[in-house]
Amino acid sequence: MLARLQQCLCLLWLVLLSTWLWWGGTAADWPLFAAGLAVLCGGHAAVLALEFCWMHQVNRTDAAPRASWRQVCRAWWAESRHAPQVFCWQQPFNSQRFQDRTSAPGRRGVLLVHGFVCNRGLWNPWLQSLQAAGHPVIAVNLEPVFGSINDYASCIDRAVQTLIQGTGLAPVVVAHSMGGLAVRCWWALPGNAHRIRHLITLGTPHQGTRLARWALPRNAREMRERSAWLQALHRAEPVEHARRMTCYYSHCDNIVFPASNATWPDADNRHLEGVAHVAMVWRPEPQQELLRHLGDGSVSPAGSARRA
Repeated sequence: MLARLQQCLCLLWLVLLSTWLWWGGTAADWPLFAAGLAVLCGGHAAVLALEFCWMHQVNRTDAAPRASWRQVCRAWWAESRHAPQVFCWQQPFNSQRFQDRTSAPGRRGVLLVHGFVCNRGLWNPWLQSLQAAGHPVIAVNLEPVFGSINDYASCIDRAVQTLIQGTGLAPVVVAHSMGGLAVRCWWALPGNAHRIRHLITLGTPHQGTRLARWALPRNAREMRERSAWLQALHRAEPVEHARRMTCYYSHCDNIVFPASNATWPDADNRHLEGVAHVAMVWRPEPQQELLRHLGDGSVSPAGSARRA
């Protein structure tokens, strides 16, 4: 569903761009033409700039290390380049490039869970490197796209069960953004405590995010700071789950801020310096942490597979 929606948005953008270029070839108002072209080609970067400025302001009073303006600008520039790759190519048109691999007896599997308005295409670099190394791996699509985070438990449950049946071992789970909350929600259900080995989260709003303050979709509202949904999840979770979590966070995360909201008490919280929200997926540190829990050093860094 999300892939089709993003395909439509990409095609609409192409129509608008083509129309504007055609009009510009005959128009005498060049300043207006240039301004419109800038909006069409760089509007996403402008929106990201507003997010980064708000993030940097909010993080002034946060316990996380303070980012310099140079780090913020570099993170903004990297995110401005990464976002079109993810939202205009990998997710809408390339999400089925790598199919799940579910059977490898005695080889621990990996479950990859995306976040808000994303799909399994986000994980293409990880899928490529893990499958090349022979690891069973499943990347799910969380649907409905704008439903409650509670709705994703059944999808995660099926994927975990498939990996356990195909390997005989509890998988390691890597989750980006909202996906970490979806996994925690499933994990808190009776009988699931020992069905995964470890949970690695990348930029997950464990304590909510200021950006969701005025959000409208139900799953986004559930990610507001101190939301009733987050408080209910915290009450339902066994305390020992945190000791089997590694949480990556960043003072340049333009989606989850304050930065410390992506940490969790008693978890292994690790700071990624100068890294924006989507860019966390291509950092080597989470990949190396995954290898440690898999007990396998044969997987090449997923960042190098991104350009393949």
